[in-house]
Amino acid sequence: MNSNPKLSIGIIGAGNIATAIATRAAATGRHDVLLSNSRGPATLAELVAPLAGVRAGTVEQASQAQIVVLSVPWSAIPKAVGAVSDWTGKTLIDTTNPIEAPTFRAAELNGKTSSEVVAALTPGAKLVKAFNTHNPGALASDPSVAGGTRVMFYSGDDPEAKQSVQEFISGLGFKAVDLGGLATGGAMQQFPGGPLAGRDLVQL
Repeated sequence: MNSNPKLSIGIIGAGNIATAIATRAAATGRHDVLLSNSRGPATLAELVAPLAGVRAGTVEQASQAQIVVLSVPWSAIPKAVGAVSDWTGKTLIDTTNPIEAPTFRAAELNGKTSSEVVAALTPGAKLVKAFNTHNPGALASDPSVAGGTRVMFYSGDDPEAKQSVQEFISGLGFKAVDLGGLATGGAMQQFPGGPLAGRDLVQL
């Protein structure tokens, strides 16, 4: 029996992290992926052409997938999530970190984790933090390395959403590790400051 069912994945954003996730999904062939950005599907045609199982669409179309992935610069989050008419009940993976090039200065979070800030901007969404501790090269590559499996952390407050995200992560070949809720697990993953940020760990 397949423990990692095929899922529909909608990605909001088409930068390095978003493209890496789409690339890894294409390599496995385990999920149907729709990539979107603020400029429209036509601008993504060249990007998705070599990626089997990945197509371009609008942000609203991406938001209709079983799992929605948010992967945009920190300052672009309000506009990106505002393009979705209703977040109620949607499983949302937050890959973002509260920094932005070229200064990489940390944003003011007023005592919250970055994902708690994103959750407040997406009312009704079932938010899970994941895919934010690795660089694009690691995300796009085969997770089977050094005789083991690359670890992918995730955290969230909704058990059903976390189960779906765990299935997605496992379907990409990573070893999914649950860090608990957003307030605790999100803080451990978050960059800057989180002790697991940037850690490329392998389970042997």
